[in-house]
Amino acid sequence: MGEAFKALVLDQADGKVRAELRQLDTDRLPEGEVTIAVEYSDLNYKDGMILEGIGRLVRDYPHVPGIDFAGVVEASGDGRYRPGDRVVLTGWRVGELHWGGYAQKARVKADWLVPLPSGLSTRQAMAIGTAGFAAMLAIEALERHGLAPGKGEVLVTGASGGLGSIAVAILARLGYAVAAVTGRPELHDYLKSLGAATCIDRQEITSYGGKPLDRARWAGCIDSVGGPALPAVLSQLHHGAAVAACGNAGGLTFEANVLPFLLRAVAMLGIDSVMQPFAVREKMWARLAAELPPEKLEATVHVASLAEAPSLAKRILAGAVRGRVVFDVNI
Repeated sequence: MGEAFKALVLDQADGKVRAELRQLDTDRLPEGEVTIAVEYSDLNYKDGMILEGIGRLVRDYPHVPGIDFAGVVEASGDGRYRPGDRVVLTGWRVGELHWGGYAQKARVKADWLVPLPSGLSTRQAMAIGTAGFAAMLAIEALERHGLAPGKGEVLVTGASGGLGSIAVAILARLGYAVAAVTGRPELHDYLKSLGAATCIDRQEITSYGGKPLDRARWAGCIDSVGGPALPAVLSQLHHGAAVAACGNAGGLTFEANVLPFLLRAVAMLGIDSVMQPFAVREKMWARLAAELPPEKLEATVHVASLAEAPSLAKRILAGAVRGRVVFDVNI
């Protein structure tokens, strides 16, 4: 028998998913070269879907969810990692096809890990998580497309969520004028504290009337929502500008027309945070450590226990979570 550890375990019965805290044995951990003592995990929209059994993201039960985690290497069969190394994992369908981070122990492939950048704690890494990693990928993609400070306002949809909050903070730090979209007016002060220059009500964007082209307003956009907001954003981009599409909280489909692409040469850049290669991950984590102000990051964080995960899953799917939820797996 191996060592016992605490985990949030999902079971499925009669088409419904149930979550329960249990003590598991390390012998139950899946195959992988590196065993990690997990310190923190987090809550993303996809975690909410998994905990609620939406979208059949998990096919085999019992299952340990949690698409992100950060912790310390306990044992390694790969020369790149040694006991005591601090590491972070996001993506690679961990928490879906492979047991994830809602536990005190995890075992994964070495290729999936990234060494934690110097100066970044495991708690801060999970305050960032997939949400912040995707935000950084989106900013990098927009920069490659030509976005630069001084070219005009940059729109961030879903700004009060995890991805949006971190995007606002980083963009402001880099010198961009940020317009933050939210359906929760009570969070305007929060968004301005992160660096937003202006706050825009969600209705102003989603009430798009189907005009082929609207007034050009935005030098770029990070869209974490999708759905009906996206065609409106496309119709309002400056000539040659782009939207980085990195979320679907507002829906999987949208209806648009081709005129913004033909008459304004706008672009839509797809952001995948799951299957990025190591070199990209290492670069993005280095940028996050350097360019995300720690005090702004801390302002987004709510720390919770794994026991709270099922109720928080419902809240994130309902759009009722502000910023980032970080799970301390040891409380």
